Formats: sequence, C-alpha cells, structure tokens
Amino acid sequence: MEWILQPWPWHISGILIVLIMLFLIFLGRSFGFSSNLRTICSACGAGKTAKFFDFNWKSQTWNLLFLVGSIIGGFISFQFLSTGEAVQISEATIQDLQNIGIAAPEGLQPMEIYGTESAFTLRGFLVLLIGGLLIGFGARYAGGCTSGHAISGLSNLQLPSLVAVIGFFIGGLVMTHLLLPIIFS
Repeated sequence: MEWILQPWPWHISGILIVLIMLFLIFLGRSFGFSSNLRTICSACGAGKTAKFFDFNWKSQTWNLLFLVGSIIGGFISFQFLSTGEAVQISEATIQDLQNIGIAAPEGLQPMEIYGTESAFTLRGFLVLLIGGLLIGFGARYAGGCTSGHAISGLSNLQLPSLVAVIGFFIGGLVMTHLLLPIIFS
C-alpha cells in the first residue's frame, strides 16, 4: 500500500486521461471543467434573466458529478494520501523564484502568493482578484478552460482548441518571465 503515497509517473495519468476521453467520445460528450459554472448558474435559475443560462442543465449532471468527485478526491488525497512533502521543483526554478523574493514551496505552493497572510495584503489581494477575473474572463472568452481545450478539444482535433492552447502557453510564458518578476520585485 506504500505505492499509493508515492508520486505516480506522468504516464499513469496520461493513460487514464486517454481512457476517459475515449469513453466520453464514445458517449458523444465533451469534457470541460469551467462549463460547470454555467450549469450551476442555470440550475439556480439564472436562465430566467439571461439567455446564456437558459438551457437544459440536467443534461450536464454527469459533469457536475465529475466536479463534485474532483473536490472530494482532492480532499481525500490531501488528507489521507499526502506525505506532506514539498512539491519537487528544479534548482533553477528555486533560484529564479528567490531572485524575485519567493521562497521555494514548503508544501504545494509558494506562501508568498497563496498564503493567508499574503492574501490580506494589498498586493496579494490584487494578484488573486485580478488573476481570478482574468482566468474567468479568459475561460468564457475562449469558450472553455485549459482542461476543456487541451484535453477534450485537442483530442477531438478542434482547431479553435489548438489556438486556445497556444494562447494559454504564451500567456503562461508572459506571466512567468515578464509579469511575475515585475509584480514581486
């Protein structure tokens, strides 16, 4: 049972993603995590005031179950399967983070960005607020989130998903190499 506490190789999750995608394609479904926000709003009655939310949300119950399962699975893995070790990142990344005043993570993420103390500073609050707004706007504007486009869209050979994934990578590079050093220096 010790193997379950160890980090698993990347190809295990890759195989599982392929199997899930084949199953969804067989059922004629499309995977996307951010679409659950629209489904939740529709289920709560937002379709009465906005046409975007006026659809049969019950057809997306399977995706809501996936969302709930992901939350429960994350809780179980963190509470019962986590060794408490810090995430392993390269020495070059640790050095780059230290150059902009961010210590190597002692857990899953750097506390200078995601810690409770940081969230209650003006800079930390603005980073989380603006980042959340940009992610929410970007997911809506792109017609889906990174998981929907990169996993489902690319597996269905959709050109808009390829364009979106390229945009995600460019945005990540711009944030990592240009904006993050400006924000945290």
